[in-house]
Formats: sequence, C-alpha cells, structure tokens
Amino acid sequence: MSIVEPTTQLEFPATPWGNLPPRMRVLFITGTNRTGGWLADAFAADSASEVIMEEALGVAAGVVKLRDEIFDAVLISHEKHDIDSLELLDAIRTGSSDEQPIIVMGSEPEQEMSAHCFEAGADAYICVSITTTRTLIWQLARAAERQQLIDENRRLQQAQRHRLQLEHDEAARLLEQQRSMIDDLTAMYRSENPDEESQNEFVVTTAQDLPEALIHHYHDLLKAHVIMGSGNLTAEMQQLSGLLAKAGVSSAQAMRLHLHVLEGMIDGLGSRSARHVMNRADLLILEVMMNLAEEYRDRFRRCTQPVEQLLLPGFDEFLAD
Repeated sequence: MSIVEPTTQLEFPATPWGNLPPRMRVLFITGTNRTGGWLADAFAADSASEVIMEEALGVAAGVVKLRDEIFDAVLISHEKHDIDSLELLDAIRTGSSDEQPIIVMGSEPEQEMSAHCFEAGADAYICVSITTTRTLIWQLARAAERQQLIDENRRLQQAQRHRLQLEHDEAARLLEQQRSMIDDLTAMYRSENPDEESQNEFVVTTAQDLPEALIHHYHDLLKAHVIMGSGNLTAEMQQLSGLLAKAGVSSAQAMRLHLHVLEGMIDGLGSRSARHVMNRADLLILEVMMNLAEEYRDRFRRCTQPVEQLLLPGFDEFLAD
C-alpha cells in the first residue's frame, strides 16, 4: 500500500472560500476486502491539492485514530459484507466528534445510497465507478469547508449572545445607577429641608403611583422615539412637558417615570440589542427634562412678572386730546 506522507510541516495561508486548499489530511477507513493503496496513488497523481492520506483497517482502528488525531475529512469505504458505513457513521459521531466531515465511498449507485448516508450524518456519498479523483478531492474540500463555515457560524452566534448579554447587563447597571442617583438626591434634599411642607413639595412617588394613562403615553412616546428619533416628535414632547408641569410633576418624578418605562422595555427585548434603546432613551429623557425645565421657567416668570395691560389701539391718541 502506498500512502502519501508529508515531507515537511509547511504552514499554508488560509484558503479563500470556494477554492481547493493546498493540502488536506484525510483518514480512509476500509475493510479487509478493499485496501487504500489505489486511492493513495490516485491522490498522488493529481496535483490539484496535496492529499495526505492515512488508512485505518476496520471500525475500531478508525475510531481510535479519530479520537487521537485530527483530520480534515474522513473517507469510509462502504462494503456490504465487510464494513457497514451507516453503522460506522453512528460510531464516529458517538465516539469522536459529531462535526467531523465524512464522505462515504461505495460501488452502489448514488440514487440508492445518498439519502441513507445523509440521514446517517454523512456529507456525501460517492459511487467509485463513476467518479474521478478531482471530483473526490473537491467533495473532500467542500465537506471540510462546510464544517468550517458551521464552526465559524457557531462562534459568531456565541459571540453575539455574549455581546447581547453584556449589553443587557450594562443597561441594568445604568438603570440601577440612575435610580440610586434619584434616591440620593431625594435623601439630600430632605435632610436639608426637614420641615414637612418642603418634603411634601419634593416627595418622589414611585412610577406606579402616577396615572396609568401617563405611563402608557410615555411608553408610546419612548417606543416611537426609539424607532424614529426625536426629529418627528418635537410637538409631542413639548405637549408632554406641558402636561407634566400642569400636574406638578417634579424632575425626580419624571425620571422615575422614565426609568420605570425604560426598564419594562429593556426586559421585553429578549435577545435583541439594548444599546440602541438605551442611547435613544437617554436622548429622550434629556429633551423631556429640558422642555420641563423651560415650562417651569415660563410659569415662574408669569408668576413673578404680572402681565402688563397694554393700551387699546387708538387709546393713546384719545389721551393726547
């Protein structure tokens, strides 16, 4: 039996997707009726890719090699009276790796064996009598490439889940910090104003104590702001600030309302990103606070500066006469 052995351990650059790799390491599992010397010679005669083939005789030897070594792909010789590839597929998936690229080779027509091999976990079935060496090399490369894509996709999904979890943890931490900031501000104000009347003016109720209609209205506004931004909601935010000022809602109460609605929205995101929602929510509460401060400023001006009665049109001429 002639087996191609590597002359040196060369480091090859990553192969672009869809191209043949410069070298592949393949395990060929055979029975006693068909050895792999002919296949090694065929690989050696084709210069499209260097195929380093090792042979394992029987199921047990093949599983042991797969457990101890790493191969780019596995070839299984399907022989009715010697080695059952379908049973071997199950043994390989159970004993080594359920992600190992595997191709079955046999003398039966592809239309008879392909479906059974796919169902057993193989990447392809090849009929030896009608295939070529180059086709076999491409099938091995595609099976290995498919597994690399699956592995990369799995890593990207894990990285995505990790990033989303970090975003949700960061959002929860920021919400807790903002809630703690309100509590500290309330405690500081009460300590500086111990009289009951001042405390009542600055009392901070929970968001649930606010009118249910106000909570739903703010939720709809925040949801729209997350989707569209503030450019189309200027009038709605000014109207909201006027309602909050008319109801005597303090800045701390408005912040409590914001955190209550935002926390519920973050909890409802599930596996979606929280960063965009947090960023848009910060812009919303900033604009609401600015409008609320301006609303209270206008109300203070109207109280401290009474409206001056202007003369009626033409009345100044009557006085001059």
